[in-house]
Amino acid sequence: MFEFLLPFFLLVLITLALSIIWRINARKYISSSTVASAYDAWTKDKLLERLWGEHIHLGFYPSGKKNIDFRKAKVKFVHELVKWSGLDKLPKGSRILDVGCGIGGSARILAEYYGFNVTGITISPAQVKRARELTPSELNCNFQVMDALDLKFEDGLFDAIWSVEAGAHMNDKAKFADEMLRTLRPGGYLALADWNSRDFRAYPPSFFEKLVLKQLLEQWVHPNFISINEFGNILSTNKNSAGRVITDNWNTYTIPSWYDSIIEGIRRPTTILSLGPSAIIKSIREIPTIILMNWAFSNGLMEFGVYKCRG
Repeated sequence: MFEFLLPFFLLVLITLALSIIWRINARKYISSSTVASAYDAWTKDKLLERLWGEHIHLGFYPSGKKNIDFRKAKVKFVHELVKWSGLDKLPKGSRILDVGCGIGGSARILAEYYGFNVTGITISPAQVKRARELTPSELNCNFQVMDALDLKFEDGLFDAIWSVEAGAHMNDKAKFADEMLRTLRPGGYLALADWNSRDFRAYPPSFFEKLVLKQLLEQWVHPNFISINEFGNILSTNKNSAGRVITDNWNTYTIPSWYDSIIEGIRRPTTILSLGPSAIIKSIREIPTIILMNWAFSNGLMEFGVYKCRG
């Protein structure tokens, strides 16, 4: 059995060694400004956009296997979450708030394919600038710099709230939920997807898992992770949540995204080279965290939670 475990342990040792190398430049969460700074940097160098397209989030693979192009999988993810959450039942012209909109990939799909009027907010000024540059004027999309924990919108303004992979950056998950549900009209739809840990109250992390979690938190400006059930309970007990909260774990559908995100660099080497030597260094820097993310999601340390409920 040892010979089968050896490659895994070697991978772990290499990954942890690389993580130590990058420790001096760790992107630890300190406040919302550190999240903004990290996404400003990722947006300005255009490395992620050139490699992964307009969507930073994971993709959806119907069979749970690599059977679809990485960028098409990201687009499919948006459509699958729309269908699963019930947003496709809303009429054209419905007002949608995209919390953590990135450079506007999801917002443009929601506006173009479903006819929604979309407001996207992000903590990153660079993302807002780029989202505006990428969005055709005929689409009903507008983008603003705004903190998701302090939304500058009146109560019940939106017909639906959409948020993909933003909650892991929020240091106050209850406030995150409260602000979204506060701005959702009665009877409106919430569609949310996020990175979650397993329930550590029931299954505490091992020493090795704590090392992995430390890397995942400190490299991508995450203050903490909570389980699907924990966040589901936060939503269901919120005073503005009138409907039953339904959750699911989409690990199976999203797992191929991690290695695909590395393979994109191999498929498009000229993309990295055209951005200069610093892009090569930045690309290599992200690999240890991506490998650990794949391991964490594959082994149940992390879970990809999806949530839907009515206001």
